Amino acid sequence: MLLCQQAVGQVINSIGDENMKVPQGLKPQEKKAVSPYIPDLDTETLYFQYIDSAQNYIYSHDWPVAEQWLLAAIKQEPDNPNNSLLLSNIATLQRYQGRLSDAVKNYTLALDMTPHAVTLLLNRAALYVEMDSVRRAIDDYERVCELDMYNTEARYSLGVLAMENGDNKRAEDLFNEIKRINPNSGLYHEGMGLLHKRNGNHARAAELFTQVIKVQPSAQLLGNRADCYLVLKRLNDAEEDIRMALEMAPNDPYLYLLRAKLNKLRFLRDDMNRDIDTAVSLGLSRDYINRALNE
Repeated sequence: MLLCQQAVGQVINSIGDENMKVPQGLKPQEKKAVSPYIPDLDTETLYFQYIDSAQNYIYSHDWPVAEQWLLAAIKQEPDNPNNSLLLSNIATLQRYQGRLSDAVKNYTLALDMTPHAVTLLLNRAALYVEMDSVRRAIDDYERVCELDMYNTEARYSLGVLAMENGDNKRAEDLFNEIKRINPNSGLYHEGMGLLHKRNGNHARAAELFTQVIKVQPSAQLLGNRADCYLVLKRLNDAEEDIRMALEMAPNDPYLYLLRAKLNKLRFLRDDMNRDIDTAVSLGLSRDYINRALNE
């Protein structure tokens, strides 16, 4: 959630939500999160000028300098109600820099100012997942569900976390809640696809992923479907999904692991080893890769 100047009097908004890291299989969609109320700003003040300077550095991906300008704005007007969103933006910039503890602290400070801000809760929950603080993430997602009875993203995230904890019944109930809220929800189909994949019904999982991919393709969805195709020995289909996914996310190590699986099935040992080396260079451990290739 970064800053975006849209017009005079509407200078703060949320962008870049897709960049938030979430558990494997999660992709935010159909958001109904409510941003904090932001009153009009006087564009002649130093406060606004500092925010505008931060925006320029955000556009150039200079996160440390953007953060300093946002801090300067808060120091300039420490009682400004907009500071909740500025603190949230600072937290997001700190996430991009790998400073996760600092990011948690600033999301929490922002929530102290605006405790009913659903977007802030979703961002902090995703960060808690990244930090393996799953219980805290669940608390934040459940709080979102209390505040917004129509929020599908929180229910989807809770469903995936339930699956990871081995509670498939709870996951299915949460995905069905999404369907009741929105029968055409892509999150429902994706969640049920993940559930069927976990239960070994790869053909049905691939069908469900396909329904979402037709509307909103992503590297993550294509990777999940490719994994199903590999199990089903639909190697050409898996190859095409992996190719398209790599065009979208060329630095995703999981995709190179999938291609290593594909090359193993085709007895292309040299190609498999190259993909393994690439996956390792991008962060996967060889032990994890070896286990995956021997499943």
